[in-house]
Amino acid sequence: MKVVVASLNPVKLGAAAKAFAAQFPGETIEIVPVEVGSGVGDQPMSDAATRRGARTRAGNAASAIPVADYWVGMEGGAELLDGQLVAFAWMVVRGADGRGGEARSPTLPLPPAVRDLVADGMELGAANDQVFATANSKQAGGAFGLLTDGRLTRESVYAETLTIALIPLVHPLYRQADPR
Repeated sequence: MKVVVASLNPVKLGAAAKAFAAQFPGETIEIVPVEVGSGVGDQPMSDAATRRGARTRAGNAASAIPVADYWVGMEGGAELLDGQLVAFAWMVVRGADGRGGEARSPTLPLPPAVRDLVADGMELGAANDQVFATANSKQAGGAFGLLTDGRLTRESVYAETLTIALIPLVHPLYRQADPR
């Protein structure tokens, strides 16, 4: 099974490998990374922009490598809700049969120091690195790992969210005709 992932980030590639291996046990899964644009800024600052970025990445991955079983777009974003900066991600999976699935990750409240740096224009990963005195955290545990002492990680949350995004592609109830 060939799965094209619209990223070179090892965390996103690992999440895709885990989600697809869990969904398709016994299958040989080939994860093919491809660098494509998202059509949104480096730091999407709304739910809508983040979702659009994931959709665009999945579509661009399909355009870049048109022969595959699945194409995956993942986009991390942030949004200010009642003065609290929160982080989340959207996962989009497109299948070779034209069907697709989408899911949003859990919402992670971020510390005020991170919020202030992002408000000043810093990208979320760089802000996390500065506040937590780390380097390249978005290619490691990410803010999820930093704030949960590793109980959750960016990769684990993304893998679970991808599992949910796969549901409409794999569950038999979604193959039935829509009565509408």
